[in-house]
Amino acid sequence: MTQKVPMTATGAEKLRAELQELKTVARPKVIEAIAEARAHGDLKENAEYSAAREQQGFIEGRIKEIEYKLSHAHVIDVTALPRTGKVVFGVTVTLADEDSGDEVRYQIVGEDEADIPSGRISVNSPIARALIGKEEGEVATVQTPGGVRHWEVVAVEHL
Repeated sequence: MTQKVPMTATGAEKLRAELQELKTVARPKVIEAIAEARAHGDLKENAEYSAAREQQGFIEGRIKEIEYKLSHAHVIDVTALPRTGKVVFGVTVTLADEDSGDEVRYQIVGEDEADIPSGRISVNSPIARALIGKEEGEVATVQTPGGVRHWEVVAVEHL
């Protein structure tokens, strides 16, 4: 049995929207491009046909990938989680670096939703693993490539 992968409701909705776009817009466009390229004759030396077939392969591969991810997703609605003050999957946490005092904000999300510049870190990242279970005021010690960092949990939000 394949293990379910945690995903926020927002992340699942984005994947569903991309899947819908691929199936209703991109797939029909590439099928039309293939038909048009076939009309031009010899398929062996038809660059348009080859490019359209390659694009079709990418689209079909992405559709299968999204369908697989959605079928194995354990979608968690962050707003429905009990507000215990603990860091859990889906919450947005504000951290203060104990050495520099710098503050950062991260939402702990599924592997496929992670985007550091947008403030979303994977639940499997070293920072998230160190934070899970901590409460406001507690300090998490994280081993990073640059050395050990100590982050104080300033706030836990269910956004």
